[in-house]
Amino acid sequence: MNASFPVSGNVPAVVTPFDESGEIVFEHYERILRWHLERGVDGLCIAGDNGESWTLSLAERAKLAQTAVRVAAGRVPVVMGASASTARQTIAYAEAVADKGVTALMIGPQPYVMKATTSELVTRLETVHRAVPLPILLYNSPRRTGISLTIESMRALVDAVPVIALKEASRDFFYLTHVIREFGERLAVLIGPAPFIIPGVQLGAAGFISSGPEFFGNESSRVMASAGKAIGADMRALHYRFTVIYETLMSVGTWPSALKAAHNLIGLPAGVPREPVAPLAGEDLQKLARVLHEIEVLESPAARVAAA
Repeated sequence: MNASFPVSGNVPAVVTPFDESGEIVFEHYERILRWHLERGVDGLCIAGDNGESWTLSLAERAKLAQTAVRVAAGRVPVVMGASASTARQTIAYAEAVADKGVTALMIGPQPYVMKATTSELVTRLETVHRAVPLPILLYNSPRRTGISLTIESMRALVDAVPVIALKEASRDFFYLTHVIREFGERLAVLIGPAPFIIPGVQLGAAGFISSGPEFFGNESSRVMASAGKAIGADMRALHYRFTVIYETLMSVGTWPSALKAAHNLIGLPAGVPREPVAPLAGEDLQKLARVLHEIEVLESPAARVAAA
C-alpha cells in the first residue's frame, strides 16, 4: 500500500453472493469480506463487475456499502462501483451510498452508448461530482463500455474532478506503460488484468483491483513489496499462477460465474449469479477445478466439484 494515495495496494473486487431465488445472502457476504481482510488486503472494491453491479437495486447498494464499511471498521478503504449510462442514474447510485462511509466511487465511461467525446466524459463526471462530492476512482474497461480512455481524455478528467485512482483494465500494455509514466505520480494506477500486475507494479503501478489474486492469499499481498526489486523465482512463479487463473476464469462460463464457482470450490459461499447469467457447471466447472488444483489453490478437485 502506498501511503500517499487513499486507495492503493491489493484491493480485491468482491463478489455479491446470491441464493437460488436471487436474494443477497448478507451473512455470506460478510464472511467473504472477512476472508479478504484476513489475507492482508489494502482495500475492498464492492458493486463492481465481480459484484454484478448491473443487477443491484439502490437499497441493495446501500446495504452492501454499509456492511462493507462496518466490517472493514476503518482498517481499509471501501470503493463502491457507481457506473451507469447517464449522469442521473450514476448520481442515484452514488447518493444511495454517499452517507455510508465509502472512500471513493468507481466510475467508468458510460456503458451501452459505445462512444464519447472528451467533453461528454468530463461533463458527465463533473455533474456527478457536483451532486455527490466523493473522490473518484476511474475505471477504464473498454470490453465493458466500448470506450477506451485516451491519455488526452484522462488529462481532462483528472483536471476536472478529484480523481484519486484509475483501475486500468484495457489489456493493452503499450497504453498501461504510457498511463503509468503520465499519471503514476498524480494518482494510483491500479492494474485490472492479473497477468499485468507484477510487470505493472515494477513499472510503478500503485496496486491492483483484479480477479484471481485473491485465491493466493498473503502471496498476493506481498506483491507491492517487490516493487523496484529484482524479480525472484517466487514472483515469477506467482506471475505464472496469476496468468493461468485469470485466463481460466475468463475462458469458461459467463462472467462472473467462474469467479463465483472458484469461491464455492474452495469453500467460500459465493452462491450463484443473478439472471441472466447461469452458474458454472459441467465440463467448464471440471476444467476450473483441474486448473485450481494444478496451481495449488485446490487440493482435491473431484471432491470439491461434487460438493459444489
